[in-house]
Amino acid sequence: MNRTPIYLDYAAATPMDEAAVTAMNPYLTKQFYNPSAVYEPARSVRRNLEEARATVASVLGCKDQEVLFTAGGTEANNIAIHGVLSQYPKANIVVSSIEHESVLEPANKYQRIITPVNSKGIVDLLALKQSINNQTVLVSVMYANNEVGTVQPLKEIAAYLQTVKQLRRENGNKLPIYLHTDACQAANYLDLQTSRLGVDMMTLNGGKIYAAKQSGCLYVSASVELTMFIQGGGQERKIRSGTENVPSQIAFATMLQKVQTNRKVEGQRLQQIRDIFIATMLHKNSDISINGDLKRRLPNNAHFTVPGADGERLLMELDEAGVLVATSSACTASSNEPSHVLLALGLSISDANASLRITFGAPTTTEDAEEAARRIISVIQTHTRLV
Repeated sequence: MNRTPIYLDYAAATPMDEAAVTAMNPYLTKQFYNPSAVYEPARSVRRNLEEARATVASVLGCKDQEVLFTAGGTEANNIAIHGVLSQYPKANIVVSSIEHESVLEPANKYQRIITPVNSKGIVDLLALKQSINNQTVLVSVMYANNEVGTVQPLKEIAAYLQTVKQLRRENGNKLPIYLHTDACQAANYLDLQTSRLGVDMMTLNGGKIYAAKQSGCLYVSASVELTMFIQGGGQERKIRSGTENVPSQIAFATMLQKVQTNRKVEGQRLQQIRDIFIATMLHKNSDISINGDLKRRLPNNAHFTVPGADGERLLMELDEAGVLVATSSACTASSNEPSHVLLALGLSISDANASLRITFGAPTTTEDAEEAARRIISVIQTHTRLV
């Protein structure tokens, strides 16, 4: 039976908001000029691009020149890590065990120390402090996890790094130490003021906030020096050369301002929907378990394990039932490997492979969540009888 699909994978991708489409449209046609050109129409486009940069800076509470436009979150994470570590060949980077692959993979190129999380997916602060040594120049801990939605204690980490900096000054250690956070999943719901968070670099992704894919930025504090990442014409502070993606970056700035303005109201709305969904699932399926912390998590995230299920097959059955969800990060969905995030939480390989990520978004209604719960419950009941 054909059913209207219910999309519940907003952590993977969001549809473009009408405000984003309206903001970018002029720069796709009439105002198509290269912002580096010298004639007036191009200079006008340059001014518009810089206004977008100023908008992002106002949201983050930073200087305009501290906003580096990028082609999404993966590129921003790579710029942050390679830009720092390539300057210090004997230094190391500390990353949490639940980081996105776009942090873990570039970190692999250097001396990498992985710090653990607890069973709820929260970074172990004591272990993190013990992981940092005199050769650590970068700590990268995501603001909110893309799979189980756990929100990390960035302010506490930042406060400790200030202590480390003071001790280094007293001991004559001239190595810097910076805090980078991947905030791609956090932007819709959490405070992004960089001074309050205490971060030196922050990654944001337009594709997660109802703007265009392959848009975003890296906040880089003026105190951080980065090496050149892409050589060419010297755009973006000579760190990331290439003609700027004006339409997408203007849409990104528009949506970053919009989602941050609405984050508290929208967060409360989605949390109510999420909590109803979780309660329904637990009432009808006593065997399933919720992964991650129930309090320190994004308001749109529900992640659970269905013991004994075949995750890949379960996804296909849900697809046939018209419920579009995920088992892990979309970036690794084609891999047969179990989620490194769930393994870091202590789940077995079989349980990690029997887990589902449900993420709600702006278009989601209470009715959508209730209907999705009914379909998922029906599919699970049939699936577990057949497995």
